Amino acid sequence: MKALIFAAGLGTRLKPLTDERPKALVPILGKPMLELQILHLYSFGFNDITINVHYFGEQIEAYIGEFLKRFKKELPANNLVIRISKEYDLLRETGGGIFHARKMLKDRPFLVHNVDVFSNMNPLDFYRDALEQFRNEPSQIASIAVSRRETERYLLFDENDMLVAWENRKTGEVKSPYKELKSLSIKELDNSKLQKFPFAGVHVISPKIFPLLKNYSKKIGSQKFSIIEFYLDVAKDYPIKGVELKGLKMCDVGKIDHISEAEEFVRNLVV
Repeated sequence: MKALIFAAGLGTRLKPLTDERPKALVPILGKPMLELQILHLYSFGFNDITINVHYFGEQIEAYIGEFLKRFKKELPANNLVIRISKEYDLLRETGGGIFHARKMLKDRPFLVHNVDVFSNMNPLDFYRDALEQFRNEPSQIASIAVSRRETERYLLFDENDMLVAWENRKTGEVKSPYKELKSLSIKELDNSKLQKFPFAGVHVISPKIFPLLKNYSKKIGSQKFSIIEFYLDVAKDYPIKGVELKGLKMCDVGKIDHISEAEEFVRNLVV
């Protein structure tokens, strides 16, 4: 099974730890968070892993080489393959990053995971559920993990759990491919029957997405774009389903003061 780990970010909120190394190599419990994510995904059967790199990406490439040698020595019968999607020329954000890695991902559905997000979710169950969705609805291009928690930005879903809009409660901004929703205020959306969930940072994507990403990139005239912006552009014609992960516990290593919290979270993590 394939997975893509986003590891290209600048890690500005983790400075000074990221002054001379990428965020992905910041240690959690003595191991780079990237290694923890690789081992976690591999334990669930994701053996073909792509990692996108940009900021200090050479360090990640060197580390992966060392890690694979060590892993082969510790587990000679392993079938782990790691590929590097290089974005040294341009940091393409999430949507552009996925499209840039298409040659490594285009032959089957793949899981996407942020390097700095740890959770108690079972990625194999989520992946298998997405495959069943794709079989039942051939035009569906993605299944995205959501959860119930308080935040400023929400994805909005209809009665069939399909993505229809996004809102920023702080600024009042609303985005949607549907004119009747795009014109509504936050208060009006609150009174609608739409379900509101924050994105949990994990999705399973069908390879059918790549021609659509290509068209979208041409449409906006850029290789740099958010996957959520893309989803909101095409959701009217290509279903994107939100899957609520009940009981989900998450820890985002976004700031230095989150590291001790992340270490405690990972130490006690029971999937």
